[in-house]
Amino acid sequence: MQLKLVPGNSAGTVTAYYLSSKGSTWDEIDFEFLGNLSGDPYILHTNVFSQGKGNRELQFYLWFDPIADFHTYTILWNSQRILFSVDGTPIREFKNQESNGVPFPKSQPMRIYSSLWNADDWPTRGGLVKTDWSQAPFAASQEFQC
Repeated sequence: MQLKLVPGNSAGTVTAYYLSSKGSTWDEIDFEFLGNLSGDPYILHTNVFSQGKGNRELQFYLWFDPIADFHTYTILWNSQRILFSVDGTPIREFKNQESNGVPFPKSQPMRIYSSLWNADDWPTRGGLVKTDWSQAPFAASQEFQC
């Protein structure tokens, strides 16, 4: 997925690109971009859900301005690992550790989704900074590459 994120004050918003299955024991692989106040860096939030359980989160600060231009965010998913990459650079590897009792998303088909949503209870400084609706509409740009 190529994304250019919401410019300006995007505090309280989350721009998401993710894979997800259906049902109560869904699998999901997330790229979430946590909105910010103008001038603050975006935080890239990754998570892996398997059998309806998440809490496999890692966050990263990007080394570039994600609102200035499109950047490529890639998920490589197979039965051995999930590899998250930014502009061709791997940033996170989630290995299949089922042999150690860690559920791994490998048996359910998933679809690709993208969304921009209000989540001002957690993304910006732990929910301390709320969405400023006078800044709306919020818009991110995307291009799919399969």
